[in-house]
Amino acid sequence: MKQLSFLFFMFSATAWAETPDNPYLQQAQAGDSRAQFYLADTLFSAGEYQQAESWAVKSAAQGDPDAPALLAQLKIREPSAADYPQAKSLAEQAVERGSKSGQVILARILVNTQAGNPDYPKAMKLLESASQDLESDSAVDAQMFIGMLYANGVGMAQDDEKATFWFKRSSALSRTGYAEYWAGTLFLNGEKGFIAVNKQKALHWLNVSCTEGFDTGCEVFEQISNGG
Repeated sequence: MKQLSFLFFMFSATAWAETPDNPYLQQAQAGDSRAQFYLADTLFSAGEYQQAESWAVKSAAQGDPDAPALLAQLKIREPSAADYPQAKSLAEQAVERGSKSGQVILARILVNTQAGNPDYPKAMKLLESASQDLESDSAVDAQMFIGMLYANGVGMAQDDEKATFWFKRSSALSRTGYAEYWAGTLFLNGEKGFIAVNKQKALHWLNVSCTEGFDTGCEVFEQISNGG
């Protein structure tokens, strides 16, 4: 049922993005760079990556600060075809334009060995800057990612207390327990060039997520604990 609901949401979001009911469509077609970015972001969330890229390219060409960051995300979305050098260049462009989301995506690229030698100090500086703008959605991601760096303990000392502090800050802006759930799933599945699979860490953070009241964290924790 969850999968069906998710597919329905994706279909609905995609259909809505392409209809006149979308408040951004007409403005985007008229050349409004910010509307083009919002439309691209909507399509990205709906899984319509080619269309998202098309609108993001148009927006970026007109100088929108966040569009290059979205393009950077698209470049590393598919692990088997990730283009980290190009993504890094796009993220740097976004940061130069003042994008907070650009700071977050650039930080994520800088700690991945697929982009070259990791630069944790620069990544942390970018994340700390993005984490301070509490009016921006990027603050949620930045705080969550700082927590992940401390939880991972690669390139910097592992510190679960600091990880917990940043996860809780992030969850306070979104949903309690989600940041810990995200960390648990990252340790469970791994991420090439950044996170090694670690079942013990996965169980720890999923358990914390469950304790915080995040139901999906409880479900995944129970499944893994039972050998699933």
